[in-house]
Amino acid sequence: MSTDTMQRSWVGPSAPERLNILRSTRSIAIVGASDKTARASYFVATYLNSSTGYDLYFINPILAAKGAEILGHPVYASLADLPVAPDLVEVFRKAEDTPGIVEEAHQAGAKTVWLQLGIWNEEAAGLAESYGMHAIMDRCVKIEHARFHGGLHLAGFNTGVVSSKRQVLA
Repeated sequence: MSTDTMQRSWVGPSAPERLNILRSTRSIAIVGASDKTARASYFVATYLNSSTGYDLYFINPILAAKGAEILGHPVYASLADLPVAPDLVEVFRKAEDTPGIVEEAHQAGAKTVWLQLGIWNEEAAGLAESYGMHAIMDRCVKIEHARFHGGLHLAGFNTGVVSSKRQVLA
């Protein structure tokens, strides 16, 4: 269900919990990754590739069939095709697709399913939690990472902080 057609009752991890998830994450698989520079998934991938130490894996069956790469990384057809169990699966797909993606993420050994901005599916979140996974919805990994690491200004966000010093998180 889309965010504008349903009542929200599920409550996700708090900001400190999201920070801990990002700190413990070593690998991220992006489901719905695109090689089109105007797409949000490409923008997020570019940031993660250049500004973090995460190992990135890209999932797109159409691009995988073509042998495509994104940012110099191979593209895989599914989470099951990855050479590793990703810590976090970030989803750029329709909300209706997310319960199936949670199933795949669980089978692939992921610890967290993160639904991108605008994606909300309480069934998917409940399923993830039933498997002992973290679920985060309607948030952007790039924005959250930058917010926690003092980098929002690098993406043109007005953080509201006037300072000559870069903020350092403990």
